[in-house]
Amino acid sequence: MEILIEIILKAGRSAVELAFFVLLPVMVVMLSLMRLLEARGVLDWVVARLAPLLKPVGLTGLGVFAALQINFVSFAAPMATLTMMEQRGASDRHIAATLAMVFAMSQANAALPMMTMGLDFGLTLCYSLIGGMTAAAATYYLFGRALSDQESRLDETLRHPVAESAKGVLDVINRAGAEAFKLSVGAIPMLVLSLVVVTALRAGGAIDALTNWLAPVLSAASIDRALILPTLTKYIAGGTAMMGVMDEMRRAGQVSVELLNASAGFLISPFDLPGVAVLISAGPRIASVWKPAALGACVGIAVRTVGHILAV
Repeated sequence: MEILIEIILKAGRSAVELAFFVLLPVMVVMLSLMRLLEARGVLDWVVARLAPLLKPVGLTGLGVFAALQINFVSFAAPMATLTMMEQRGASDRHIAATLAMVFAMSQANAALPMMTMGLDFGLTLCYSLIGGMTAAAATYYLFGRALSDQESRLDETLRHPVAESAKGVLDVINRAGAEAFKLSVGAIPMLVLSLVVVTALRAGGAIDALTNWLAPVLSAASIDRALILPTLTKYIAGGTAMMGVMDEMRRAGQVSVELLNASAGFLISPFDLPGVAVLISAGPRIASVWKPAALGACVGIAVRTVGHILAV
């Protein structure tokens, strides 16, 4: 019992430090910047000019906005945009392409804080865009081609607060700060639980046993054994939990900067059990197209993975 309490206290301390001293400051700055750009109309301008360029891969203007949200806000931010697409009459085919893109892209709530661990954010963002576009195109033209492409009259106006005065700017920043605090606090339970489970499995020898069992396969594929733990954590507990485990491993010297960047293609995305569950809860039509979107996302993540490996 004493060992379990020690594991819980250590995991809790690590989770709180990561949430408040790494995740919170980064999210406050990035969310404030994004919300100010949104309120000033800059994002509307960007979306209007990118939408025609991305239309051939199955994305609408709202799909472009979802891409900006996943890369610069958090994995949950595109939920509102996906709901908006459903309510405003986007076709099932366009919704599936957008969902696949979100699944395959880099999530800001993990990628931005991991810059402190040595992650190359520019490279991650570049391959996030390539992987996301690939996933959208694969879903629109291949996996989701049988879905309906009938649209209702589509209203793609982005409704958001404006910041025309000092008070308006302050209100936007305060709302962004409150949103960032909510995201950071909300991440603590999953961080604590995942770190407790991971530490207990490691102390019990389960991770070592799994590593030894997979050793021949990993060696044949030239995959570092150190990636087993963060990979299991990521796909079971989510990207934020993976970030906590990776932080611990970086501090212990078990993962190099090169390995961190090489693995970013398949470790940093919302395509995991918690991420998929959260995103498909945006609406019934969103949930109905998750299978073709998931297949398209696998293609996009594969492209990202190869790109990161070759770039390092």
